[in-house]
Amino acid sequence: MIQAGTNVIITDNSGGKRGRVFKVLGGSMRRYASIGDMVVLSVKVAEPRKQTKKKDIVYGVVVRTTKQIRRDDGSYISFDDNAVVIVDKVKKEPKAGRVFGPIPRELSQKGIEGFRKIASLAPEII
Repeated sequence: MIQAGTNVIITDNSGGKRGRVFKVLGGSMRRYASIGDMVVLSVKVAEPRKQTKKKDIVYGVVVRTTKQIRRDDGSYISFDDNAVVIVDKVKKEPKAGRVFGPIPRELSQKGIEGFRKIASLAPEII
């Protein structure tokens, strides 16, 4: 579960390294985000001379959480970190050209075209 104030890792090559979530999208009283949910975050640490700078306000989609999620077959999956991929606000497609680390297959099953592109850029789908 990711909520406002959660520190996350930005797992693409857009330039941001770490960020802090300050809004979970999807309703005025929405408190928690899981895999495949949109969040608004502020970039706290960034690489120099890249697309995303420190203090930028960006939109991201959650791709990994430490909280386990239940799959349809009854098994559970969890990761070692909380990670997001920076996406375009309107198209919901990734701004970067590469995605690092594993991505769960639930992300591509959400049905949003931009999320399928994230899954296709990932080196491993779990």
